[in-house]
Amino acid sequence: MSKITCIIIEDEPLAVKVLSGYIAQVAFLDLQGAFKDAIFATEYLRDNSVQLIFLDIHLPRLKGMDFLKSLTHPPAVIVTTAYHQYAVEGFNLDVTDYLLKPFAFERFLKAVNKVKPPQQAVPSKPEIPTPEKDFIFVMVQKKKVKILFSEIAYIESQREYIKIVTLQKEFTTKMSTHEIGSILPAHQFKRIHRSFIVAIHKIESYTSEIVEIQGVAIPIGREYRDVVEGL
Repeated sequence: MSKITCIIIEDEPLAVKVLSGYIAQVAFLDLQGAFKDAIFATEYLRDNSVQLIFLDIHLPRLKGMDFLKSLTHPPAVIVTTAYHQYAVEGFNLDVTDYLLKPFAFERFLKAVNKVKPPQQAVPSKPEIPTPEKDFIFVMVQKKKVKILFSEIAYIESQREYIKIVTLQKEFTTKMSTHEIGSILPAHQFKRIHRSFIVAIHKIESYTSEIVEIQGVAIPIGREYRDVVEGL
C-alpha cells in the first residue's frame, strides 16, 4: 500500500507530540518532519513534496492561513487549531478537514481517511502488433473469392473492372485500380501504368518501356518510369 507522506507545522511541542503519536499509529501515513514555523516549512517544500500537511493557524512570523494562500499547488491540508472561527476560511481554501484541539484519535483517523493515497502507475500492457493481412476477398461471379497477395502477378484495368492475374488463374471483378491499389501492400506492389499494377517480386526483367512477368510484356507509363528505375 502506498504511504501518504506528511509534515506537521505546529509551534506547540505538546501538540506536535500528540500529532506525531497519532500519525505513528496509522500505517499509511509517513511523517517526513515537523516545523514550528511556516517559513521553515516553506523552505522544506521548495525541495521536497508531500501529500499532506497538518497545519496550525496561529504560528510565529507567518500565520497558517497566509501560508496556505502562498502555496501554488498545495497538497491536502488538515487544519489543527483551538480556534473554530477560522473554519469557514479554511474550507474556502479547500482544506481536507478542520480539527479543533483537543481532538481524539478517532476524529483524527476520520480526517486522514479523507486523503486519497498517491496513485500508483499501472504498468501498461505491451501492445501486440496486429498481423499484416496477406490476402483479399473479391467478388467473382456472385461469390467472394480469397486471393493471396503472394499469388498475384499483376493487375490490369478493364474500364469498370480489373483483371487480377495470379500464378495459376485470372479473376475479373468490378473494382478500380485505385481501389485495389489502396488495399495492396505498397512494399509488394507498384503501379507502373494507368492500367497496370505489378507485383515487384514477380518481375522477371524490364527495360525503360516494359516489364516482363510470366512471359507477358507490360507497358511502363511515361510518368511511372521513375518508379521502375527505383526498384
